[in-house]
Amino acid sequence: MRPTTGPSYLQTLAEALTRYPDREAFVADGERLTYSQSADLISRFAHVLAAKGLRDSASMVALSPNAPRTYLAQVAAGMVRARWSGLHPLGSVEDHVALCDDAQATVLLVHPKYAETGAEIAERASSVQTVLTLGPCEVGEDLNALAEAAPSRPLRAPRAPSEDIVWMPYTGGTTGRSKGVLHDHSSMMAGMLALADAWSLPDRPRYLACAPITHASGLPVAPTLARGGTVVLLPAFDPEAWLDAIEREQINYAFVVPTILYALLDRGGLGKRDLASLETVVYGSSPMSPSRLAEAIEAFGPVLLQGYGQTETLGLGTVLRKDEHDPVGRPDLLSSCGRAVTGAQVELLDDGGEAVADGDVGEMCLRAPFMMAGYWNRPEATTEALRGGWLRTGDIARRDEGGFLHIVDRKHDLIISGAFNIYPSEVEHVLSDQPGVSAAAVIGVPDAKWGEAVTAFVVARPDATLDPEALRLAVRTRKGSHQAPKNVHVVERLPTTAVGKIDKRALRARFWNDQARSVS
Repeated sequence: MRPTTGPSYLQTLAEALTRYPDREAFVADGERLTYSQSADLISRFAHVLAAKGLRDSASMVALSPNAPRTYLAQVAAGMVRARWSGLHPLGSVEDHVALCDDAQATVLLVHPKYAETGAEIAERASSVQTVLTLGPCEVGEDLNALAEAAPSRPLRAPRAPSEDIVWMPYTGGTTGRSKGVLHDHSSMMAGMLALADAWSLPDRPRYLACAPITHASGLPVAPTLARGGTVVLLPAFDPEAWLDAIEREQINYAFVVPTILYALLDRGGLGKRDLASLETVVYGSSPMSPSRLAEAIEAFGPVLLQGYGQTETLGLGTVLRKDEHDPVGRPDLLSSCGRAVTGAQVELLDDGGEAVADGDVGEMCLRAPFMMAGYWNRPEATTEALRGGWLRTGDIARRDEGGFLHIVDRKHDLIISGAFNIYPSEVEHVLSDQPGVSAAAVIGVPDAKWGEAVTAFVVARPDATLDPEALRLAVRTRKGSHQAPKNVHVVERLPTTAVGKIDKRALRARFWNDQARSVS
């Protein structure tokens, strides 16, 4: 057992909420909660959860849009030494049921907006014993009403070993069945400290989250509260609502995925909005086209910062800092994910576990105190992912002479065509450079002659018309005939996962059916 040295993650949160009692902690849908109100709700929620049988090592799962009380209820679960997981609102009932049963969740927390879905999950998930809701509705019991009747007590976090599991997010499932990732007090505390430094959190943040805080967008919440800042939540991304919130709430810090930046850029008119309060806009969760990144820097100014990581590392690993986003002086860095964050060790290893030379490609592997403890009930997957004490990310990258890392692609996205290894991201970057292209995705599809044929899907910008043959020629000119797509499909939109990543698994599905790919 690792000794507990210093406050736990939840003790740190509790202390922050009592340190700044009159400050505004959360803003959402017209509701404004102070730190003292938030602390009181956590205490009351914890009392109710304990009365409902949620205790040591039990599990609670929540289905909700971004909402302050959902976050506070999840923290309350930790206060009774249970672990929490989130269900993505865009997920299917089948996936929700599978996650609940895999997590062995006994308590399901549901926002009234998803009451019907919650009722179906509760009926089908064998593990769920109690349904609580964040407001009156036809399913379960209203947690808010129960909390009003609960005693008001000062918020006190329990003494807990550092290896107590606090949060169990699930992987995106783009390469197979989702896995529960175990994060304990030790990794959560290390992650909170590392994020504040690596992601340039302001001294007093006003943080805007529009992507689900059950996933990467939730990572800055605890550090924001620890610094006495304010968390502003939007239930979903809408360009006008996002820009309005920046102006109205004087937001200085935001987290987005690349598809959100693309939507904001394609909307146009950013120069007419007051974005002067913004100090840092963190983008991550998936790669971004260098040409579109240059557009974003011109539109938003020198405020963009890239964070690379995985669920297994609390979204942390490498960072391309704001001053390293230089389209004029260092345009080559716009394709980089930066260098290791403070406290992390990053190495590029070959299949035999040996470090590769600078300029060569290898699998990006990480060691850090914010790494997961393992996967829930997946000992074989845990052993494979943590071989040799390194987290094997599945991302292929190269390191340049300055030490900057450039992700070439996901290992399982590699296309093998006519004995050539083709990395889709390189083709996507060329396509995204072309006038009129908003976004691009490239996959390999079965081909009798080549094994796999390079196939592209592109989305046009508003009012643009794309010529597939011209796009093929552009790739052929820049990358050679072997990388030129055999087919270019112009589509209205690209499928995305629940967290906003382009879903290449969905793109491949209609071509591969039940066939197995040689790259896994």
